[in-house]
Order: sequence, then C-alpha cells, then structure tokens
Amino acid sequence: MFKHILLPVDGSELSHKAVSAAIQFARTASARLTPYMCVETYPYMVGSDSTHERREVFQQRVEALARQELVKIEAAAAMAGVRCAGHVSAASAPYHGIINAARDLGCDVIFMASHGRKGISGLLLGSETQKVLTHSDVPVLVFR
Repeated sequence: MFKHILLPVDGSELSHKAVSAAIQFARTASARLTPYMCVETYPYMVGSDSTHERREVFQQRVEALARQELVKIEAAAAMAGVRCAGHVSAASAPYHGIINAARDLGCDVIFMASHGRKGISGLLLGSETQKVLTHSDVPVLVFR
C-alpha cells in the first residue's frame, strides 16, 4: 500500500498528536516516515534596514529550530521501529513546500493534521490542509 509517508509538522499541539498517529500508521504499513517542516523564506528585502539579520544567518536559525523539532520525531519513530529521516525546506507558503517535498522525495501519501475549522472561520483563516488537498497530486490522509 503506502511505502513512504510525508508528515508535515509545525510544532503545534495538534501536530504533536498527529506525529504519534503517523508513527503508528507507518509501523502498521511497514513504511518509512519523513517528517517535514516548511520554514519561512527570508522576509526582508535585500538592501533594506541593516538592523535585520543577514539572509544566511536567518536561514541557519530557522532551519536549526526546525531540525530540533524533527530530531524529536525521528527519535520517537526509531523507538517504534519506524525508518525515519526529517526534511526541511523553505517556501513562500507552507502548502507549496509540502506538495513540493512530497513530489521531490517520492512520497506516496501525505499524512497531515487539520484543525477542522468550518464555515467562514475556515475560509478567512485559510487552511494549509485544504490547500494541500486542493493542489496535491499525492493522496492526503487527514488526521483530526
């Protein structure tokens, strides 16, 4: 069935709950798990106020924070006997990063959490899960 699962995470409480479920799902399917974090692209214009951190420093900082989160997931997966290696990339929007990571890494399913916002709240706040569902060619399993 599924052999390579992409698990987008953001450090939220809901994301942490999805991690446990994804590890169990991967273990049951004998699949490998790739926890993924999309980090923000450099938010400042080149040549703007010199008090902003340089692009390289910013990238190193946000990627190091993401790796800290992914290392915890890798350790939990290892304890469950699941092959796991995290991945970090930057994108203009998280859903772009998720879809690109799934495609580039050859994942055959995206396992992601959703807050389940409905109605006008869901429309106004937007949902990365909804955007992934709408734009991805890779199947998406939504955890709620």
